[in-house]
Amino acid sequence: MGRGPLIIAFDGTPAAEHAIRDAAALLGRRPAVVVVVWKAGLAFELMELPTATIGLPAAPLDVRTALEVDERAYASARDLARQGAELARELGLEADPLVVAEDPDIPIAETIVSLARERDAQAVVVGPHRHGPALLGGVSRDVVRHAPCPVVVAARNGA
Repeated sequence: MGRGPLIIAFDGTPAAEHAIRDAAALLGRRPAVVVVVWKAGLAFELMELPTATIGLPAAPLDVRTALEVDERAYASARDLARQGAELARELGLEADPLVVAEDPDIPIAETIVSLARERDAQAVVVGPHRHGPALLGGVSRDVVRHAPCPVVVAARNGA
């Protein structure tokens, strides 16, 4: 187990909030980083979509508008990370927020695992994000498979 902080993956969903609550109750007072991974440049990608091939008229989106959309998306991710860190602090963790831009060529799980390595994490905390009958969603499953430290999957009945 590393000497760094807990890495808590957070996306603002009820499952992610439960994960913070369970981590605080289970792991006690310790340093933590509440991480939100956001998709940088999404508006610029929308500018490049070939709308004619799907039967839609071209939707003009200039660079300034795309930049404003991207800035708002970052601000939203930053606010979400702060919200998660605030909840963690209220529950006794020594939490700081962190926003990480998603590299479109790297899966979110790999981003979280890389961060755990870089920070020498004690553990990674994720929610299950189940879709259908599977116990874990893709991100949670891949973090469990590849993390360099223990992974806490905070799952509850009905979550």
